[in-house]
Amino acid sequence: MAGDVAVIIPTLRRPDGLRDALRSVFAQQSVGDRVAQVVVVDNDPTGSARDVVQSLQAGTPWPLTYVHAPIPGVATARNAGLAACEAPLIAFLDDDEVAAPGWLAALLEGQKQTVADVVFGPITGRAPSAEPWLQPYLERFFGRQGPATTQVIDQPWGCGNSLMVRATALPGPAPFNTASDQAGGEDDALFAALSARGGRFGWAADAWVEEFAPPHRATLRYALARAFAYGQGPSQTAAAARDWAGVMRWMVIGAAQAVVWGTTAVAMTIMQAPRRAEMYDRTARGAGKLFWMKGFEPHFYGARELARLEKAEV
Repeated sequence: MAGDVAVIIPTLRRPDGLRDALRSVFAQQSVGDRVAQVVVVDNDPTGSARDVVQSLQAGTPWPLTYVHAPIPGVATARNAGLAACEAPLIAFLDDDEVAAPGWLAALLEGQKQTVADVVFGPITGRAPSAEPWLQPYLERFFGRQGPATTQVIDQPWGCGNSLMVRATALPGPAPFNTASDQAGGEDDALFAALSARGGRFGWAADAWVEEFAPPHRATLRYALARAFAYGQGPSQTAAAARDWAGVMRWMVIGAAQAVVWGTTAVAMTIMQAPRRAEMYDRTARGAGKLFWMKGFEPHFYGARELARLEKAEV
């Protein structure tokens, strides 16, 4: 089948990361003529990624499409990328990720083997600017490990480094909920709905990418805020489904986790144990299950991220 997959890369003022991500996509091997299109969605109101895309237009192995989505937001960017292509299979790569040469072929093979609606691949986290004691934790945090073999899995991961069957996993013209534009979690809601419909998730063990954490993210404060947001996911998903018994169950679990892991974290901090960051992470995830309500969501994307970038440029 010719041209049945599109690669979508949302981006917000990361010219170097975007350039590296695109070059890694263009270096993909063993995919023949299956790539219909590579779509870059520029989520910067000023259109700052246009020059990067234009500089790489010549000599690309597949059509490269530039889309400007000027309202900052992660869900808005993903929806805009989908609107710009018609391929039945959609691969998502983030602008801080670099794909191995066999990445896309492995995702396609993983989908073929598992017959899954969404297939995920492993991620090697990189945090070169992190403090030495934090680096192992942060590289695990930004990474993703799964089964050693390609297979069906029970739980989904995040959109970065994934392949989706459009007809079943991405229904409608705007499948990502734009209410998640600032805080993220748009993929959690999408996959929860897919699971409720009887959807199938798969793992492609050889579909490797590297994810590079920039200095402002390679910190304990940022990682714990993300861990708190990840913890909120189960409670928020249950609340969205009006499963109030499920909400209460997750809150009780979260409270227990926060107490147990928080106590352990205090002890490990006193001892200056190298792995104390892991306990901080577990405590934050427990607290997130407990404090899932509106007003507690950390904001990592959209207008908040753009404001941070503009402040850094001054």
